[in-house]
Amino acid sequence: MNDQECQHNPEVEEASGTLAEQVYHRLSEAILSGELPPGMKISEPALARQYGISRGPLREALHRLQERKLITRSANQGARIVKPSPEALAELFLVREALEGMAARLCALQASNAEITRLRAAVTRASPGQDRDLNERDDQDFHFAIAQYSRNPMLTDLLCLELYPLLRLYRGLPTFPRPRTTRAALEHERIVAAIEDRDADLAEMMMRRHIAAARLRREAALIQTETG
Repeated sequence: MNDQECQHNPEVEEASGTLAEQVYHRLSEAILSGELPPGMKISEPALARQYGISRGPLREALHRLQERKLITRSANQGARIVKPSPEALAELFLVREALEGMAARLCALQASNAEITRLRAAVTRASPGQDRDLNERDDQDFHFAIAQYSRNPMLTDLLCLELYPLLRLYRGLPTFPRPRTTRAALEHERIVAAIEDRDADLAEMMMRRHIAAARLRREAALIQTETG
């Protein structure tokens, strides 16, 4: 499994989209990658010069970024790159818990036997020894796969094109306490077991618990980062 089928491809969209769409995708990637740092004040003239565009397409791109909650505006401070906060993280993870819980439920009902076999194989392959840290790529692939196997295009798009990219704002945070792979692997194992049994209620519950636990770790990391 890999996440390429689940994510949009900014390069393809840039090649075929309008100038405003191209700038939107370039700025979005710059924000999510940290190239444009959190809290940075946005200067339209500076960005227009940097990207070689007029102010019209730039403003349209910035409007879309504001809709995606990647930039914020206030009367006193103007436009700024969003800065991760405990409140925004809680909002994001509450939505993630609901959507991924539904994805796990639908996966238990809709996934083919071959897809479930692939989930089981991936969980088994990713199960580590007790002294290794969480393999983030394996964790991401697991969630992308369940989103795809839900067989609900709208739900898959909400997760893969909207929610998962926003999670990148928080993935660079250190985690306190640092999660052990065995815990995450056990949670994945329980989710897959419920899916194998075609137990939609249990699959949803296990996924919601998994996301809730991740939320608590990220909130602790963000608070620790802010307090130094």
